[in-house]
Amino acid sequence: MVIKTHRNFDKQFAKLSQKQRKKVEASLTLFMKNPHATKLRRHALTGEYSGHYSISAGGDLRLHFRYLSSDAAIFTAVGSYAQLYN
Repeated sequence: MVIKTHRNFDKQFAKLSQKQRKKVEASLTLFMKNPHATKLRRHALTGEYSGHYSISAGGDLRLHFRYLSSDAAIFTAVGSYAQLYN
């Protein structure tokens, strides 16, 4: 799986603590190897995020993405549940 990041994702990622960044990087690595890994808790989003998916990076840290093709995805947002949904 090929992944890209949107500039908003990059800005949000830069604001995370070092510990959170490591968790995000580990989740992205796992996603590249196996996008359907149970540990990621991948699920489709609805409402204003229709067409996007969410994966977990541990705790309440979430990553939003959408598929560009069957083997490529772009990550659009990263943050806590409250940051992404409020």
